[in-house]
Amino acid sequence: MSGLPKIGMLYGGWSSEAEVSRASAHFCATIARECGYDVIEIEFDRNLPRYLNENKIDIVFNALHGRVGEDGSVQGLLNILNIPFTHSGVTASALAMDKYLSCKLFESANIHTPPKILLNEGEFVTPSDYSGPYVIKPKNEGSSVGVEIILDGRLCSRKMWSLGTELIGEHYISGRELTVSVLNGKALCVTEIIANADFYNYKAKYKIGGSKHILPADIPEKCALKAKLWAEKAFNLIGCRGVARADFRWDEDKDKLYLLELNTQPGMTQTSLVPEQASFCNLSMHHLIKLLIEAAQCD
Repeated sequence: MSGLPKIGMLYGGWSSEAEVSRASAHFCATIARECGYDVIEIEFDRNLPRYLNENKIDIVFNALHGRVGEDGSVQGLLNILNIPFTHSGVTASALAMDKYLSCKLFESANIHTPPKILLNEGEFVTPSDYSGPYVIKPKNEGSSVGVEIILDGRLCSRKMWSLGTELIGEHYISGRELTVSVLNGKALCVTEIIANADFYNYKAKYKIGGSKHILPADIPEKCALKAKLWAEKAFNLIGCRGVARADFRWDEDKDKLYLLELNTQPGMTQTSLVPEQASFCNLSMHHLIKLLIEAAQCD
């Protein structure tokens, strides 16, 4: 262990994604220890600065998911403490977590995203001037938490989301679910996801058997190249570091690709897409963890 930095594996917290954060952290901590690192697993709360100081942490491996850990808040705190951390910095994290602003930025770079719709929010949440199938989702959540797909005109009560949750609406894009992991600015490959549910929701993402991953995706080469190009472009446009994952819908009938979102803190569990894609590209989990730790920095 001599000469290697001491790692604080940060996980948990109070977001809706704390459970999967714990799974990511446990998996990554096990691998990091096998690589020779001294790893302290730290459950995130407001005493974090004290924990980091008491344990003399050199680098924080950010295994948090969701608000606070993924939106630039923890990143800003670590900058103040001058402790290098893995994954993206403050600005990139905040931009990617804001699904409305990030999509505006992607569209400005000719990366297509689903058209947005205005919502009326009263007792029910409904489109203000749109009659087709649509999606309602929180502006600042991950792992498909709080996403509702409306194909049949049903009404969604505003009480489905907690008070104060900012919602956005967009056209529902039928088609195939694709995803691309990007490591240090380079796209790995394209996976097609077939969920054993109505869509690739939280359970489908993290439950064993919740979805089927086709790797590489059985799609035309032109589509695969565009998905990888757009993923890299989005990664660089936002200013990401380390690893991120771009999620797409491909309307096969119209041959149109849409970027749904860019995730700066993708899952790193045994069923997650990033480790799977890395393995397909002959990059072991041990090498991946080393790369992320070696790339750790403050803004």
